[in-house]
Amino acid sequence: MKKLLLGNAAIAQGAYEAGVRVVSSYPGTPSTEITESIVKYDADIFAEWAPNEKVAAETAIGASIAGARAMSCMKHVGLNVMADPVFTASYTGVNAGLVLCVADDPGMHSSQNEQDSRHYARASKIPMLEPSDSSECLSFTKLAFELSEEYDTPFFVRLSTRVSHSQSLCDLGERKDTELKPYEKNIAKYVMMPGNAIKRHVVVEERTKKLIELAESDRLNTVIDNGSDIGVITSGISYQYACEALGDRVNYYKLGMVWPLGEKAIKDFCSKCKKVFVIEELDSFIEEHCRALGIEVIGKERFTLLGEYTAQMIKKAVFNEDAPEFSPLTEALPARPPVLCAGCPHRATFYVLKKLGLTVSGDIGCYTLGAVAPLQSVDTTICMGASVSAAHGMAKARGKDFAKKLVSVIGDSTFIHSGITGLIDMVANKGSGTVIILDNSITGMTGHQENPLTGFDIRGEKAPQVDLLALVKAIGVKDPVVCDPFNIKEFERVVKEETAKDEPSVIIAQRPCALLKRAVKYSGSCYVNKDKCKNCKLCMKLGCPAIVSDEKGVHIDATQCNGCGLCTSVCPFGAIEKREG
Repeated sequence: MKKLLLGNAAIAQGAYEAGVRVVSSYPGTPSTEITESIVKYDADIFAEWAPNEKVAAETAIGASIAGARAMSCMKHVGLNVMADPVFTASYTGVNAGLVLCVADDPGMHSSQNEQDSRHYARASKIPMLEPSDSSECLSFTKLAFELSEEYDTPFFVRLSTRVSHSQSLCDLGERKDTELKPYEKNIAKYVMMPGNAIKRHVVVEERTKKLIELAESDRLNTVIDNGSDIGVITSGISYQYACEALGDRVNYYKLGMVWPLGEKAIKDFCSKCKKVFVIEELDSFIEEHCRALGIEVIGKERFTLLGEYTAQMIKKAVFNEDAPEFSPLTEALPARPPVLCAGCPHRATFYVLKKLGLTVSGDIGCYTLGAVAPLQSVDTTICMGASVSAAHGMAKARGKDFAKKLVSVIGDSTFIHSGITGLIDMVANKGSGTVIILDNSITGMTGHQENPLTGFDIRGEKAPQVDLLALVKAIGVKDPVVCDPFNIKEFERVVKEETAKDEPSVIIAQRPCALLKRAVKYSGSCYVNKDKCKNCKLCMKLGCPAIVSDEKGVHIDATQCNGCGLCTSVCPFGAIEKREG
């Protein structure tokens, strides 16, 4: 059976066919749909959203040791979080197959950096496969499970945004219901204290030699000889771009395994070409390997280290031939800056924080858009959970007077992910400052995934719910406050009161995401009463996409307004009214 599949869905199909039993992940674009797709299979697969990527990796590692084929999926920055157990899993090896799917984000479509995950494969000495389309996503995932068991190692499968979110035709197969492998106690293999780890390092190095032999074979890497004297070494989505740009005018050495890399096969390919280009997005990973082998290749001196490649860019770099990137438009398109949704509960929070002139330590989530005009509240955004820890450091650096004008904002899911430890640090080390937990009852930015605070599991079934208020109190915060940010006057009063304290304080800004299906829906829509409007444009400071100011004055687009009513509480003249129905 053939079917068009997204790359992410094809990874899930490959894992399903390979007999995966346990999948633990944390959502992160562009990898989220892998685990969401796994849930749709009517098979004996346990799938979960873990609190963070470290926990997800440890769950998958444990399942593998226990004898079940297991997988964990994350975006590139999520691999940073799970690096600790992953590096050690390289030493322990596996019992049943263990596959780690990491999706890089060239171009930073939804990320704070462009790191290249291939460096993790080399550093951890874990082999990495890189598919170039959905069909390979499926077949490489199945192969990764097999090779994981054959070579006693976890396997990375590396994706990129374009491979994850593009569709191509796949051949679907049946599920291989793999039996649980026997579990046997093996202290020397699985207990990584120094005496055992020293011996396991020897095993890792011997394994790498065998994997290099695999890299020399045509089992994963493919030579496409078009009779040209120009060669291209490439992998992943860059192979697709190269084929589109260069066609059969060059020879290709397409790498399916990007670590470890071979020596003889690459030298043989290059020896038959007068000129060899290495085409790879992000870092010069393959290029540096070729140069270390003494091979003269053309790489980043022609191609950028920044962002995504295009076929046009490649054609220009290789043949110095221009090609239009697109058909020019006859009309200019209007700008469409990123914006919080109409009715977003975070809008009221940032409106108040800006009004009070507070310094805001921000975090990763929808609410990062609090940095965008006109709200422009967020001062810093580093990584998941950093808002709390960074604010603690800022307060210690500049003193308690500064801390009274300082807040950190963090989403409910992000707080569970890695904000808890920051708050513990703040409390235990006599810090000061106010933490605002933006509790919108869902993991919003990645498309509404459940988390331990929602009371539902990945399948939407009822699950034990972590009591956020009790958790904050247990950490040692005195008298945390729960407040609806849409009650602007009360919320402003609470923020002023909490920031005046000389000790850590917590505000739980609680209102569900406006797009959450199970949340109470707003009704009606708002409009501007022209007889009352003074055109002061205070409502424009909310940054609501439904509120428009043009030559006709301020008005509200009823097609975008969802009737949340926030604007009615901001207008000092009562000019914004709400109609029901």
